[in-house]
Amino acid sequence: MTNAPSVKKHPELTTLTLWIMTVATALVVANLYYNQPLLEDIAATFHVSKAKVGQVSVLTQLGYATGMLFIVPLADMVKRKRLMIIVFAFIFLSLLITATAQSINLLILASFCLGASSMIPQLLIPMAAHLAKPHERGKKLGVIQGGLLIGILLSRTFSGFIGEYLGWRAVYYIAAGIMLLMWLMISLLLPEVEPDYKGNYKKLMVSLIDLVKQEPKLRTAALRGALCFACFSAFWTTIVFVLKQNFNMGSDVAGEFGLVGAFGAIAAGLMGRLSDKMDAYKLSGYTLLLILVSFVIFIFSAHSIAGLIIGVIVLDMGVQATHISNQSIIFALKPEARNRINTIYMVTYFIGGSVGTFAATLLWKNYQWTGVCITGMVISIITLAIHFINHPKAEDKPAIAA
Repeated sequence: MTNAPSVKKHPELTTLTLWIMTVATALVVANLYYNQPLLEDIAATFHVSKAKVGQVSVLTQLGYATGMLFIVPLADMVKRKRLMIIVFAFIFLSLLITATAQSINLLILASFCLGASSMIPQLLIPMAAHLAKPHERGKKLGVIQGGLLIGILLSRTFSGFIGEYLGWRAVYYIAAGIMLLMWLMISLLLPEVEPDYKGNYKKLMVSLIDLVKQEPKLRTAALRGALCFACFSAFWTTIVFVLKQNFNMGSDVAGEFGLVGAFGAIAAGLMGRLSDKMDAYKLSGYTLLLILVSFVIFIFSAHSIAGLIIGVIVLDMGVQATHISNQSIIFALKPEARNRINTIYMVTYFIGGSVGTFAATLLWKNYQWTGVCITGMVISIITLAIHFINHPKAEDKPAIAA
């Protein structure tokens, strides 16, 4: 009785809709990373220390986590397109305040608001899973995830170039214009999706705890994702130190080095298609093994640029493919709770990344590159062990592939 109305409520995920979602995901997530190449210029503008200006980047990421935790679940309770239109207004205002800020503290506050409102990709990804047919869900998620990665990769290149020639404020003025165009595009072309949850906001948030208790596959996927992202963050936190110490290359080269991560976007699309044809649990076993292999490559490539590039390609493929596989599993659990499920998964995922970043700085100080690589291998082995220990029962496998 509940399935028939849902078919009427949820429109088909057309090629145009998927394209709009992918472009919006790429352009919105870029807002989170524009500041990173601009911090030196911002510090010079306000005459503040590197520690102070670093709060701009930190508060942006904290804002993103806050938005994921407190705003994303609302998409299960209110109309999703309407929610996005409202949130886009806050993105636009946050960008304008950032561009015109006359004090570092106002800029930091605006950065937090920008991060909190730029969680729209975490509304679009579950929406795509909601609209896609079960047999092509992985493929569609792979396309959007590829857009997410491209947005992250190119955002730093874009802001660095614009900041160099037009100043750091111009980056945010241009971004505000881009968000205004995306706001219009979402308003006019994105279909509306009716909510399934009946209840108030308090009960909605409490239900997050219930979902964690009731869904073992969600718990396993979230832990698996967090550990993978910890490895990923540990590498990208310390690669700049390796390039400087062993090759006398600066942070600008490290940024260009990150473009190699574009292979992760390709992998996201390929693995999305594979997850539609192959059991997601088995696929995750192979993709987790890639992460372990990447750190084996890294430990022998401290003085080899070619080795580091190969390792980056393998690492990005492993992490992004595992992420897609995890999403295929969790989005098949409870269609009416996909946004809350995504909130649990992504908040856990980013906690893992934060821990990986923090641990990597300590490891580098005491054990250098070898310590980082060995830790990456150990975490990868632990993740594989958790994965195989939590082997799904035979009767559960069809649900995973759905």
